[in-house]
This record gives sequence, structure tokens and C-alpha cells, in this order.
Amino acid sequence: MRCLTLADEVVPAVYSLNARERFAGVTCVLACGDLPYYYLEFIVTTLAVPCLYVPGNHDRPEQSSTGEVLFEPRGCTSLHGRAVRLGGLLFAGAGGSLRYNQSSGAQYTEHEQMLRLLRLTPALLLNRARYGRYLDVLLTHAPPHGIHNGPDRPHAGFHAFRWFMRRFRPRYLIHGHIHRSYGFSPIFETRLGPTQVINTAGHRVIDLLAASRMRRSMDSTLYD
Repeated sequence: MRCLTLADEVVPAVYSLNARERFAGVTCVLACGDLPYYYLEFIVTTLAVPCLYVPGNHDRPEQSSTGEVLFEPRGCTSLHGRAVRLGGLLFAGAGGSLRYNQSSGAQYTEHEQMLRLLRLTPALLLNRARYGRYLDVLLTHAPPHGIHNGPDRPHAGFHAFRWFMRRFRPRYLIHGHIHRSYGFSPIFETRLGPTQVINTAGHRVIDLLAASRMRRSMDSTLYD
């Protein structure tokens, strides 16, 4: 599956009348938060493909051109705390950032994020029984702790995501939140065990492959 992944920034090359030609072959949009609803709606309408998304810590209600107040982008499917199957791949999502102030945006403590991930367990166990694997892609806004994250709490990652990768072994974790302009790290792809962690702040085009069955005997020190 060829996916257009997005996060954090309205990219002129994407928000363009030429987007259909520029992204020909894309079969799915994955949005990792902090994006205007009008932007996602434009992309879905222009490319005519499904969009799965999670919220970022700066997502806010938005007023449409008709005056309607929107609390989510129309024509898109929220993955926040959900698991779905699309195009033969297994997806789940957990949006928001680590809590750093009392803002009304999607901010969570480690405990709150862990509970959200634990609530995914029944669906993931069913995936394992049906398809021989728990998950292919975990879509998040924030990164895992210690991977691509910044030195301060607003840009820190979640320990809960590292636990999730160790337990359910997705092939990909795709996140945003860490803008390339921050200059925290020049590295935007990191492998941890069987999981490729990808920072998609801005946009990328990624060819996703289903995760094969991973042997439980794989050395757990890969996650330390």
C-alpha cells in the first residue's frame, strides 16, 4: 500500500490543485495530527482515497465555510484508540502528546496513554487469531520515548509506545510532533526490534508492507 503520510504542517505541494498528479498511485492518507481539518478534507477529496488520522496536541474545533463548527475532519476516519483493517493492512492509533500544561488540546499522562493502548488489546488479539499478526502500523502524534524526541517535556515521547512495540511488534510506528525545523536530530527513521519508527512531520510517501509473523524468541534487548 502506497501511503501519503502527513503531520504538523500545511505543505504547499500537497495543498495544491496538482496534488492528484503529484501523488498518483497513493491509495491511502495517514495523518498524524496538528493539521487543519480543511487541509485533510481537501486531500481526501482531491485524491479520492481513504484517510486515517489521529489528533495532535494543537487540534481545535474549526468553522467551515458554511459556518458549521467541525470537531473532526469530514470524510476521514479517526484511529484514536481504535484498530481497523484497510487494504489488507492492520492499523491502530493513539494521538496526542505527553501532558505539559493545562491546554484543552489532546495531552495525556503516561498512565492515560497506557490505558488507551491496553484498551486496544482485544482487537489486536483478534487480529492475531484471524491474520497471524497483531498489527502492521501504529499511528501516533508523539514519538516513543527516546526516539526522535526533543529535550523538553512538550516534545518528549511516551514510554507507553515502547512497551506497545515490545508487546505487539508492529512493522511501523508513524508519528509527527517533532518538526524538522526544530533541529533536535537529523535522524527521521529508526528501527527498534521489528518496528520501523518514522517521523513524518510535513509529508512523506511511504510504501507499507504487512508485518510477517515475528518469532517471540527475538532478542528482547533490541528494545532496551
